[in-house]
Amino acid sequence: MDKVQKVLVTGGAGFIGSHFVKRILQAGDVTHVTVLDALTYAGHIENLGEAFLSPKLRFVHGNVIDGDLVDQLVSEHTAIVHFAAESHVDRSFFAAGTFLTTNVLGTQTLADAAMRHGIQRFVHVSTDEVYGPLLEGSATEDDPVRPTVPYAASKAASDLVALSYFHTYGMPVCVTRSSNNYGPYQHPEKIIPLFVTRLLRGEPVTLHGRGQHVRNWLHVEDNCSAIELVLRGGAPGEIYNIGGGTDLSGRDLTSELLRICDASWDSVTYIPDRPSNDLRYSMDWTKIADHLGYQPTHDFATGLVETAAWYRRNPDRWAPLSRNPHAPLPAVRATAARPERDHVH
Repeated sequence: MDKVQKVLVTGGAGFIGSHFVKRILQAGDVTHVTVLDALTYAGHIENLGEAFLSPKLRFVHGNVIDGDLVDQLVSEHTAIVHFAAESHVDRSFFAAGTFLTTNVLGTQTLADAAMRHGIQRFVHVSTDEVYGPLLEGSATEDDPVRPTVPYAASKAASDLVALSYFHTYGMPVCVTRSSNNYGPYQHPEKIIPLFVTRLLRGEPVTLHGRGQHVRNWLHVEDNCSAIELVLRGGAPGEIYNIGGGTDLSGRDLTSELLRICDASWDSVTYIPDRPSNDLRYSMDWTKIADHLGYQPTHDFATGLVETAAWYRRNPDRWAPLSRNPHAPLPAVRATAARPERDHVH
């Protein structure tokens, strides 16, 4: 595997990015890590926490569409891991231009600088949503992208931009596409932290449709381990799907969270489905398992309990986003019962 030495991590104060930064700082061959983050609503410098104890870490507050800043930073590094993106589906309905600017133009700005300065490794982090809905079967890396919402379209476009720099210029870029991540530090707009933080306060939660939408759930640490494998050993120009092995419908996920948070189905209201809410995502991740030895190691039931416990212990991180930050929180159970899997395909 290649030594990565000096790594630029864009979006490194976000949920997945901050977990990756903490991981890569522990690598003996990494001498320097720079985080570039715009600290928008979903990026929090607190996510990096103990990472600031490392003399290897430098933080730069800035945007990936700032060409001069990006060029300067890229010139100082040997590898790039590109997390920076607008990533919330619902927000993309009302701010598609922001998503296209950050996700597509930001990737192109970064790729231009990487090409000029001869970056040795470039990992572009993407999502399973680019494949669009699959009623049956699983998408492989060779399948076409068929996004249905502005967020997914912006990520599919940024994937193609990144890969075009390999085909046109020979730049050593790889693309990772992961399923739904969960774990500590995630912004409460995403379904797991949103439901946990509301249920811990005795507040209601809402499910779209009848909760029939199926997603694959991947612990953030498993995703970061896979991204590091791609950074070190991925073949330039290749795409790698990263899955977690646990498929759940929204209803089944809610059942898990109700048990963990000692809440009942009386807390759940069904609301009309949102536009283009894809019924099912599914990816085949045989390629990264066979070529790079990836296997997820986090049990979903245990990981979900641990995630809920983190939100229970850290209300100061999410309570400011809620109406009543001083409400008492009930205890989180130490174990999670498995739901019936009626809705899993």
